[in-house]
Amino acid sequence: MIKKTLVFAIILATISFNACKKDEAVTEENLPETPAPTPTPIPASQLGTINIDFDNMVGTNDLVLNTGSYTNAAGNPFNVTKFIYYISNIKLTKTDGTKFIDNNSYYLINEATVSSQSLTLDSIPVGDYNAMEFVIGVDSTRNVSGAQTGALDPTNDMFWTWNSGYIFVKMEGTSTSAPSSDLTFHIGGFKAPNNTIRTVNRSFPTNLSVKNTTVSKVKMKTDVLEMFTSPQNIDFSTFNSTMGGPTSVTVANNYVDMITVKEIINN
Repeated sequence: MIKKTLVFAIILATISFNACKKDEAVTEENLPETPAPTPTPIPASQLGTINIDFDNMVGTNDLVLNTGSYTNAAGNPFNVTKFIYYISNIKLTKTDGTKFIDNNSYYLINEATVSSQSLTLDSIPVGDYNAMEFVIGVDSTRNVSGAQTGALDPTNDMFWTWNSGYIFVKMEGTSTSAPSSDLTFHIGGFKAPNNTIRTVNRSFPTNLSVKNTTVSKVKMKTDVLEMFTSPQNIDFSTFNSTMGGPTSVTVANNYVDMITVKEIINN
């Protein structure tokens, strides 16, 4: 009887020991990961500000609404009565490869509003930068986020209520080559196969120096003519209007080249 009791006690102890080991193993596997250390805030003395100015042009000529007279690559005379476009999600690349990202940045450049043509970016780590990336248009998330404010406010007349999405580039005007003389190019759409969001990468001709004591400038040129040429020349006699869809993709493939870096001014 004593032997049986001893054997039973040993078996019970073994089961209890193994159960404890299993519980310990499960506990170790479910331990929370060590949180990543909080990044050390960059002191204000190591942050700077820059301005990005957009000069809207038609080839080598300044864009003048209503009265300016221009000719596209197809030989069509035209003028421009409205020119508005979105710039968003700006990134600056340092010479060491690190990036400054202007998160959730949306800017509406309007030829009719001078103040809109100069953007101010602050809290940029000081140093030298050699490139910039940005988006022409508004990302898909914001397109389906409902009523918004600021540059994305629907009252800016850049939102299709009937199509629930933003117009990324709007150019209106007239041409004697066009049927009824009207030009209406409202480019938008973020769903395949008619996605007209375009990401642009531009190298700087000289390094942009961001300092804490002065404000340097990036001067950009936006060329309206690039909307209508390369890779596809657009003839207003056969193509004078688009409001989304495949024809807007044609224009978007052209306008990816319309914004270039004109000059870097380090102060």
